[in-house]
Amino acid sequence: MLITDQRSSILRSERIAGGILPKVLSSFDMLAIFVAIVLWIPNAATVTGAGAAVFVYWGLGFITCLIPGAIVTGQLGLMFPGEGSIYVWTTKAFGNFVGFLGGFCAWWPGILVIISGSNYVVTYIQSLENLYHLPLLPAESQGLVIILLITISFLLSILRFRLTQNLVNIIFLIYGSVIVLIGVAGLAWLITGHSPHSDFSIHQWVPKWSNLTFYGLVILALLGIEVPLNMGVEIKDKRSITHYLLWGSVVVMAAYLIVTFGVMIAVPAHQQDPSALVEAIHQGFAGPLGLFLATIANLFLIGFFVFVCAVYNYSYARLLFVSGLDRRLPIAISKINGYLFLRLLSSPKSKTSQTSCLTYCWQPRPSSGACR
Repeated sequence: MLITDQRSSILRSERIAGGILPKVLSSFDMLAIFVAIVLWIPNAATVTGAGAAVFVYWGLGFITCLIPGAIVTGQLGLMFPGEGSIYVWTTKAFGNFVGFLGGFCAWWPGILVIISGSNYVVTYIQSLENLYHLPLLPAESQGLVIILLITISFLLSILRFRLTQNLVNIIFLIYGSVIVLIGVAGLAWLITGHSPHSDFSIHQWVPKWSNLTFYGLVILALLGIEVPLNMGVEIKDKRSITHYLLWGSVVVMAAYLIVTFGVMIAVPAHQQDPSALVEAIHQGFAGPLGLFLATIANLFLIGFFVFVCAVYNYSYARLLFVSGLDRRLPIAISKINGYLFLRLLSSPKSKTSQTSCLTYCWQPRPSSGACR
């Protein structure tokens, strides 16, 4: 009976959040946030280890994860358009305790993702080193760079929300240009008479037990569909929910396939790692033009991952915000600053990310830019 009452009751956060947070998000804003959360094109370079079968795994991932996830998210978002998405939905379905646990479990991976995004910045700085054969980033300073980037993401996330979102929208368009460049580079490689670097014979398209784990990587690459709805009460029009889910899913599917194609065509199999995105453009266009476009794409990717960390900061901060309003966490955590942003929330996430980086990521691996 208690759980039934909890499910049917209206949460404090549902009543309060809409009154203090302005409705500023358009369909395009939601689309840009969705792409920043879900579409990490380095994943496309990683899954190429499955060979041509990766396209089958992408198809299975779209059918079994992305499309049904978008349908379910759209239905729940329209039924319960409150702040906090999965926190509100699990509370309605299972009661207060499971709702808080679900919200916390959704928030916690964001800390690791911010570190991962910062690590990609280090990777692409190293990619610039390889393009110009210059020592830009000493191995022993990688941990400090990651901490600096986490701090920058915190500072970006506490600016006036409309200002930060406008910058994210610009980065979204720039990011799209990099994706198109990678696809065109693959076509340019073929048009100039080169053979594909990957084997596309028929038997390579058949999934095998030896590469089945890449299906798990595909599913991982498609997670985060519901995250834009963490800001449910800040959406101007409810129709933006279905718009971003429809067009966001189309963009994600097309982009992953385009990047996978470009990398597999223009980059040798043993070089198909996250830096292969830049190498595909370098090899595909070749000569001074290839070097110029690869440099621009590299800088764009660095900028994208800097702003992605900010998007994760302000998106996942809403989960703690609603928990504070509902008294599941200290009320101080639901305070907002003069820019109507959650002033105490991004800071804990950034500080936790920095602590995690110091604790687990201090020793760098010069060969990949990753930290352990």
